[in-house]
Amino acid sequence: NVWFTHFLLLSTELYSLEITNNGPITTGAQATVQARLRMKNENVTSNWYHFNWVYAPLILIEKSEQQFNSIINVTGEFPGTFPVSVWVTHKNCWLCRPIARNITVLQITEFITGNLTIAQIEDSRVTTHGSSSSMDTMTRISFSLHDPSHYFKSASFVYNWDFGDGVYQITKEPFVYCNCSSMGNRTVHLKVVAEWEQIGSIIHEREILQKTGDFTTALELLDAVKSIDIVGSRETHVMENLNLSLHINGTPPLALCWLIKSECIPLEGDKCHLVEVSGSCYNLSHTFRDAGQYCLSVRVENGVTMLQTYHGIKVRPAGIHPAFFVLLCTALVSVMLVLVLYTTFRSHTQQKDLVEVADFDFSPLSDERRSNHSKSGCGPVCCRSCLLQSSKEAVWESHELLHSLYKPVKMYTL
Repeated sequence: NVWFTHFLLLSTELYSLEITNNGPITTGAQATVQARLRMKNENVTSNWYHFNWVYAPLILIEKSEQQFNSIINVTGEFPGTFPVSVWVTHKNCWLCRPIARNITVLQITEFITGNLTIAQIEDSRVTTHGSSSSMDTMTRISFSLHDPSHYFKSASFVYNWDFGDGVYQITKEPFVYCNCSSMGNRTVHLKVVAEWEQIGSIIHEREILQKTGDFTTALELLDAVKSIDIVGSRETHVMENLNLSLHINGTPPLALCWLIKSECIPLEGDKCHLVEVSGSCYNLSHTFRDAGQYCLSVRVENGVTMLQTYHGIKVRPAGIHPAFFVLLCTALVSVMLVLVLYTTFRSHTQQKDLVEVADFDFSPLSDERRSNHSKSGCGPVCCRSCLLQSSKEAVWESHELLHSLYKPVKMYTL
């Protein structure tokens, strides 16, 4: 027992076994189940292995086996969910304990198997967005038959469509086109009928076989993203907070992706700042560290359409704002204009003022009169009179500026 436990643990560490099937299938069709053995350790010596299958009550149609994998084809006559298991042993040691084992579940139904897909056709391109589609856009609803063993290769099909809004349609093709104009959610129903002839195994008579299948899918009609308006300034300064408002015309929820680079680039994948917007407006705030020319790239999609737009931004170095600079220049010019006007007005006023100027007569004529007067009044005989006259002249000279003999006044206009 100890050896058996150790061997199982060792085998689990060295090998892994994968098993898959291509179900579900309808009764009478064939399913393929595949098992693949993988080695976890590259140092394990390659050897041939034997795959042991357990598939009852299914019926084995075919089995193939290679060095590291094995494939079986089985069929079932009754609907249900059936387990299929396999374990692997060494090729030359069937009685040895398994080195790996695994199990899968195969689903068999009596109905047709397949699925519905919704695609949108725009500009001759077909795009799939799950269950969502855009209003006023051509939408294709397709049925894909799951028939891996080509069980229905000789069958003819009829498709009955119900679009959930009171509109019905019957086609022989597995697809329909619709151009829905009302926004909202609806459920599309499809009933598939397959008929074919088969020769009876006992009485060898031809008989008509028929199988049906019912399928539904949700159809969500959304308004396409028609426009993205970016409201905000296209200029800012370094280390200044720039606020932008993005207004989106489209049905939420919206997946918004934005990126600021030195050039405008188309946004692909998730290499951007991805946010989910539940409304029609989103506020973006950003601070630039370096001056230069930048571009804001924005991508918006809502599951049915995608739209991109761009917004150029010029970042100036930090300094005086241009508006302040213009205001300062205007103030300086105003002050200079006031000074010029004041100087001109002051000069014009001073020219009209009257200035009184005393007239002092310093002409040679006055000196000559005084000289003649002295000569006529002073002789060698009249010394006393001369002295007296000299003293009077001295007094007169000392008071000449204060007591003028006459007061001539002249008026000057400056």
